[in-house]
Amino acid sequence: MTAARTPDRLGGLAAAIWLVIVAVPLYYVVASSLREKSDYLDSGPLSPPHHPVLSNYRTVLDSGFATYLWNSLLVTVCTVALVLALALPAAYAIVRGRSRFVSLGFSVLLMGLAIPAQATIVPVYLLITRLHTYDTLTAIVLPTAAFSLPMAVLVLTSTLRDIPGELYEAMTVDGANATHTFRALVLPLTRPGLVTIGVYTSLGAWNGFIFPLVLTQSDARRTATLGLWNYQGQQGGVDVPATMAAVVLSLLPLLVAYLFGRRQLLGGLTAGFGK
Repeated sequence: MTAARTPDRLGGLAAAIWLVIVAVPLYYVVASSLREKSDYLDSGPLSPPHHPVLSNYRTVLDSGFATYLWNSLLVTVCTVALVLALALPAAYAIVRGRSRFVSLGFSVLLMGLAIPAQATIVPVYLLITRLHTYDTLTAIVLPTAAFSLPMAVLVLTSTLRDIPGELYEAMTVDGANATHTFRALVLPLTRPGLVTIGVYTSLGAWNGFIFPLVLTQSDARRTATLGLWNYQGQQGGVDVPATMAAVVLSLLPLLVAYLFGRRQLLGGLTAGFGK
């Protein structure tokens, strides 16, 4: 009995340590954002705010940070929609196709997992300028979606392979064509994989830095990551509570995306690996 309980105790201890590692920085960021500047300088970094205030958030939003958040939201939504619209049909063709060209295309696509975005920034910049989309949100969406596609196709391919072949055969016997099978069978059963890709892609798009930095230059096209970087450079050594408020505003959409997709995230990531 003692040997059986030991792994549970070790797991609980490890979970408690991990909780502290994650919770302490989050507490520091949130607590600091609710302090007045004088309160932050007089108290310790982990002490609770004596008189919580929301003026730091108003200061950040009045500085134009709301525009950066809106731009990041547009980039994230458009990137996720584009990735899902391309990845699911591609994964369906890979799983159900019998052509050698489909298999070759899948292999070439997976090579994108080994290519970092930083290594392609010069050709991406040239392509964006040739397309006359420089300094637009489209210039951020297109390369972000392109670098998210390999992982999206890989996860959805594993998810589709979990669908029993008998279901495809039953749809064929009932007279369903490929389009009807895709709508009636594939879409409902791949929901965990779609949620996983949606969360994964939204995290990458929201946290993207290199493409907004290189492919945009005007303040009206800045995203939250660039805005936070600039704001931290301007206020980081002067107004730490306001900087922490900007960090909290940048984190909130990520937390919302995770809360909506957390139940199906793990199932989608592990789909197909049990076979």
